Amino acid sequence: MKTKALLLALMISAMGGTAMAAQAMPDMRDAEMGGSPALAERPVVIPEGSERLDVTKTRPYVSYISNVVYAQVPSRGYESIPLRMDILKPQAKAPMPALVYVTGGGFINANKDSYLQQRMDLAEAGYVVASIEYRVAPTAIFPQPLEDVKAAVRYLRAHAEKFNIDPAHIGIIGGSAGGYLTAMMGTTNGDKEFDVGEHLDQSSDVQAALDMYGLSDLTKVGADYSDAVQAAHRSPGATEALWVNGSPVFGGKDGGILANPEGAKAANPITYISKQTAPFLFMHGTNDTAVSPSQTNLLHEALRAHGIASTRYVIPHALHGGDYWVQPEVMKVIIAFFDKYLKGKAQ
Repeated sequence: MKTKALLLALMISAMGGTAMAAQAMPDMRDAEMGGSPALAERPVVIPEGSERLDVTKTRPYVSYISNVVYAQVPSRGYESIPLRMDILKPQAKAPMPALVYVTGGGFINANKDSYLQQRMDLAEAGYVVASIEYRVAPTAIFPQPLEDVKAAVRYLRAHAEKFNIDPAHIGIIGGSAGGYLTAMMGTTNGDKEFDVGEHLDQSSDVQAALDMYGLSDLTKVGADYSDAVQAAHRSPGATEALWVNGSPVFGGKDGGILANPEGAKAANPITYISKQTAPFLFMHGTNDTAVSPSQTNLLHEALRAHGIASTRYVIPHALHGGDYWVQPEVMKVIIAFFDKYLKGKAQ
């Protein structure tokens, strides 16, 4: 019995010592994230034989949260499929504005992994950046992909506290088909027609929209190109036709985009411009051979005619995507635009 009592006493003593040690030791995770100022106050001692490296902190720590399911939606052959987003979340104490990043893919794919460099630059500039996947043609047709993007915005607002987001300041950015969906999002502010699914108590409005080489009038996608290219865009196999008409094999309309003028008008962001439309920034390259540069200019001029703030940049020699779009000059303009409308910074 004495032996058992002695062992028990030793265990209690050890546990107490462990607890005291735990109290005395700082949480190194907090220290890594800047949460232990006492460590920073310690005198710096550089041992002989070591070199000193002073560091000035100019960029935040950014967390990567992958494959967050933001919606469950029906798709041909399935009652419900998950739609996911990847989130870049900078370290910050105060809530930050958020950006929904809508990648392109010619209306037939939506790879949320694209343009990591742009997304990282935006995150380091102080934005929570959510790159999303959405339904695509021919298994989905307009307006289902737009409904998906609106669901993503509502999800972020519903989970603003979890991701340290300022729900009053959410912008959107996209290129090509993603630029088109960005345009649809910016022009349909206040329109509940496309709000479908969960978190309907949250607004899907965006406070700023940045459209890189996106489409607008789907009947004129090839307008700046040769007759042969224009004819290809008028064909039933053109992806803009599949986007609006669907596949006739699965109950969609037959013919090209011109065979469905009502559908083309309903899928045109110009149709929805109102006083609630977000401020826009457009960027297009002169060497774009996929989407006519006049596409962004059509929407830009329509917005200006309605008194909506809109700026358009033309980038000499830039292609439809590629390395031009991750250069510092481009990112400086993009960040300044969002800083103006989402952070209230003067230009």
